[in-house]
Amino acid sequence: MTDSVSEAILNAGSSVILYDAARVSTVSADWFCPAFWHQRRAVIDLYGGRGTALGVSSEIGPLVLKTYLRGGLMARVNRDRYLWTGASRSRSIREWRLLSRLHELGLPVPRPIKAACFCNGLIYRAGLLTEQVPQAKPLDVVAERLTATDWGRLADTLNRFFQAGLKHPDMNAGNLLCSGDGQWYVVDFDRASLAARPSPAGPMLDRLRRSLEKQGLAESAAPLFAEFRS
Repeated sequence: MTDSVSEAILNAGSSVILYDAARVSTVSADWFCPAFWHQRRAVIDLYGGRGTALGVSSEIGPLVLKTYLRGGLMARVNRDRYLWTGASRSRSIREWRLLSRLHELGLPVPRPIKAACFCNGLIYRAGLLTEQVPQAKPLDVVAERLTATDWGRLADTLNRFFQAGLKHPDMNAGNLLCSGDGQWYVVDFDRASLAARPSPAGPMLDRLRRSLEKQGLAESAAPLFAEFRS
């Protein structure tokens, strides 16, 4: 049975921190600052050193610190600030709550630990801390050595999410992780949502196929897409 996430919230001045009271006894805004972990020499390798998230070694175990950053042209003038419309609509707290729901459904996602919004007038910065998937590697790193059984297991995992109603806007190879024991996880649920009925798999699979094609992995991944055609 899935260990339940216990939601608690701390309002401290201009900061809002949502956390799992079942896992966290001390709530500190420092945990959302990369410099804090670097000063403690507590930064650890994360999924082969890929991406912008930071792997950290905390008193409650290995975690992943995600700082919400803009991409594209907007990032040149505004890298990490968003319009404040309330805590419940912030990117970090929405993602924390979606992760909590998926975790309670028994789906393989990183357990959410803390989410924060740091407000300054009408803008805010945001961060999210989740448990680290043990000994995980992204799909694009392991794709060429996967067996037919591995691809079938990934297809089964994705189908569980689709049947649960997940709409993931960035279903790419970097957001699918294979743990050390061969279990698949889905990560990065920023702007994702959960519907009350199964979600169409097509758009998400198309996004995944494009990401694999860009990395020359389309042939290796053919068994995955064959699973959804059968």
